[in-house]
Amino acid sequence: MADTRVTEAMLRNWHDEVEGAFTYRELAAEEPDQHRRSILIRLAEAEERHALMWEKHMAELDIPVPSRGEVESKLKRSRHTMSGDEWLKRLEADEQQDVGKYRDLLRWLPHGEVRKSVAMMAHEEAGHAESLSALVQKTDPGNVLRRMLGRERWHVTSTSGWIGDAIYGANDGLGAIFGIVAGVAGYTHGSSHLIVVSGLAGMVASALSMGSGAYLAAKAEGEVHQAEIAREKRELEESPAEEREELSLFYQLKGLSEEEARDLVDRLAENPDAMLKTLVQEELGLTEDSAPNPIVSATSSSLATAVGAIIPVIPFFFMHGTAAIIVAAAISLIAHFAVGAAKTKVTARNWFSSGMEMTIVGAVEGAITFGLGLLLAGV
Repeated sequence: MADTRVTEAMLRNWHDEVEGAFTYRELAAEEPDQHRRSILIRLAEAEERHALMWEKHMAELDIPVPSRGEVESKLKRSRHTMSGDEWLKRLEADEQQDVGKYRDLLRWLPHGEVRKSVAMMAHEEAGHAESLSALVQKTDPGNVLRRMLGRERWHVTSTSGWIGDAIYGANDGLGAIFGIVAGVAGYTHGSSHLIVVSGLAGMVASALSMGSGAYLAAKAEGEVHQAEIAREKRELEESPAEEREELSLFYQLKGLSEEEARDLVDRLAENPDAMLKTLVQEELGLTEDSAPNPIVSATSSSLATAVGAIIPVIPFFFMHGTAAIIVAAAISLIAHFAVGAAKTKVTARNWFSSGMEMTIVGAVEGAITFGLGLLLAGV
């Protein structure tokens, strides 16, 4: 017998798969393009397999299976409230949610046949989302772009690489130490000795903190990268026919005919390593060079943080008092603008607006901390 949590999860996912199968069949029946229709039919067949799989597991656990007629009748009533393209967009979002739901299930389901089924379905749902993305692209390219920008974090991280780590490190170091220097300057009225000591201590702490954070983040991303590849390899070994069919579908979505796609996949299948690399790249967007290097990330982040942090401190090596405070504020704000402008290398924003934004933030931060220092000095 299944507990309440398992029962609710099975019924909920069965319901979603039945809805998906019905909707794909309805859309396929209305689709005039033969290529798109064949893709929708295959998606319907996959959802139907998932629904039957849930029914099998529910029967094994003595969980009553609801009537499909009730689910489908509700869908028929709401089906004509949206166009086919609007339904595709909705289905694309649903498939992404299904992947998340199945992965959540894997966190607590015990090992066994049900868990194996869930892992397989999570993988297939990810492929369905990619297929729907290609179909939606013809009617709403912006939707696909938004989805791509919202995918795994390592795509952004690996693209920016050490340059991104360096820019954000400099940003953090400059912002944090400028605040410390301004605060201590306000408290001590420009005492160079205390400001230099505070600034250097803050610089070392910020650099070590940013470096260790960058190292751990890059290491974690690399581990996720390897885990995804290992999972794909296992699925290729356990279900080679399904993986070949999935890769064939990807190539068909890129414009190849069904025969051309199958021939290409058959040739790739002759070399298991090449097949795995292709699947990983097509489905997950991963390559051998896409995972960040923890050492490079930590080094670039630490050094850039230290460079950014030392800038507000430099004037106090040679000056003191009000003059040193004014010079430190001036070069710090110039550096804020430069770092803000440099951020556009990884954010694609307008360099001037990004630089001004960073300058304004730095000025506000400095004013607040300097005022706080003055306030504490007068207490």
